[in-house]
Amino acid sequence: MTAIYVLWLRELKRYTRSRSQIIASLGQPMLYLLVLGFGLGSVFQRAGFGSYLQFIAPGIIGMSVLFSSIFSGLGLLWDRQFGFLKEMLVAPVPRIEIMIGRTLGGMTVSVIQGLLVLIIALIVGFRPVNWGHFPMAIVFMLGISLVFAALGVAVGSSLQDMQGFQLIMNFLVMPIYFLSGAMFPLSGQGWALKIATRIDPLSYGIDGMRSMLLGSSTFSPVTDIVVLACAGAVLLVVGAYRFSKIEI
Repeated sequence: MTAIYVLWLRELKRYTRSRSQIIASLGQPMLYLLVLGFGLGSVFQRAGFGSYLQFIAPGIIGMSVLFSSIFSGLGLLWDRQFGFLKEMLVAPVPRIEIMIGRTLGGMTVSVIQGLLVLIIALIVGFRPVNWGHFPMAIVFMLGISLVFAALGVAVGSSLQDMQGFQLIMNFLVMPIYFLSGAMFPLSGQGWALKIATRIDPLSYGIDGMRSMLLGSSTFSPVTDIVVLACAGAVLLVVGAYRFSKIEI
């Protein structure tokens, strides 16, 4: 348990010490909120769907949690390159504790990131329908962070160097985001897109946040949380297995 706490605290300190990293990580969400939220607002409103800023804000929060959590897992590549991973693996600590500590650290950082984006969204005009459901929105942030921090650990444990990083970015992270319904409604789609969005775990996390913050959703909140929990459990097992096979 001590190893889990130390690694969790290390991830948190590494994030809070770098102000430039915090500011840089907020740049893309702010761009999406301001450019898309206001730029496409009139088009979305004329189509009869109301405020686009209201619609897109949960999706941007989900995007921030997704990127932060999955990149925390891919941070294994940096630890491998600079030797810290070797120091961890030769220590008399079970590998499962190392994996859990890193995953919890990534989850904490990504939820903090999501809350910062939520604050920015509130500043630019986003207004939740029911503040009483706000704690459940944080639960869905935790669900998203669990799923993709575990996925990041599984992928980071499988890669040997940074050369595969861009491949993962282009063919895994971006499709997960763009197929999640973060920027478009999940209703009224063709069968191919409908299947793709239904097998994307992020779809259920963002839908759950929309349900809590806006009172509207495609799936039920129970379905959203069950899918996230199942996906998180499966990816934790896969991540733990892949991490146990790392050789230095």
